[in-house]
Amino acid sequence: MPFQSPWQHTRSSSVADDIDFEIKGEELQFLEIELDPGESAVAEAGALVWKDASVDMTTVFGDGSGGEGSGFMGKLLGAGKRLVTGESLFTTVFTHHGRGKARVAFASPTPGAILPIRLPDVGGQLICQKDAFLAAAKGVQIGVHFQRRVMTGLFGGEGFVMQKLEGDGWVFVQMGGTVVERELAPGQEIHVDTGCLAAYTPSVEFDLVTAGGVKSVLFGGEGLFFARLAGPGKVWIQSLPFSRLAGRMLAAAGGYGGQNRGEGSVLGGLGNLIGGNE
Repeated sequence: MPFQSPWQHTRSSSVADDIDFEIKGEELQFLEIELDPGESAVAEAGALVWKDASVDMTTVFGDGSGGEGSGFMGKLLGAGKRLVTGESLFTTVFTHHGRGKARVAFASPTPGAILPIRLPDVGGQLICQKDAFLAAAKGVQIGVHFQRRVMTGLFGGEGFVMQKLEGDGWVFVQMGGTVVERELAPGQEIHVDTGCLAAYTPSVEFDLVTAGGVKSVLFGGEGLFFARLAGPGKVWIQSLPFSRLAGRMLAAAGGYGGQNRGEGSVLGGLGNLIGGNE
């Protein structure tokens, strides 16, 4: 059986909603998707690098999936979910209206990797950082996932906001630095810096654990909590979350007053407060 690169995929005629794509580059990658006539892809607003002239671009309210209904309230609900996760209210749909093949390309805004994931291979759903979505086959729904079980006694059960990608097609998520995939066996547990947790499958149990004793919390520079992940399921870990990159750039410029340790991108602003960054 010939080797199949994870950065390139050729469409199978026997699989519905399958697409051809190729991911190019090393540290600053971009994604090329090949469209058949009438085929569409949806991407984050502002992600476009280039497109063939036969590919039309339409900006839509929400994620363009139609999963919440085609009426105004359905579209408003879909867009509202994106707003909660800190994304734009709009996405862009690219549809090939010509003949033959056409290509459209999208780029990640930060150094790192673009990870292709076929949602049926991970149970039809992926939970990821709230800024991870880059592009997808049209029909993938972009929603909100609340971590209601995490420290509910301390934080009142509001949970922490992450992105939830659902559907039966390909999604392309952007992750910072080098990406490692871990397959956790039932009951197997790992602790991850909250900023370095990029994505995981719904079967993985997610919670928080304290970083250690008083000395570790005060002088370890890792914040108050680690993300505790228990199998079974898959976990993707990123080595350079955007918040860490931005914090160190600001620190080097003299405008931040120190390193942004324990970024807490899963926790948002609350994570920065807990970690002593605000």
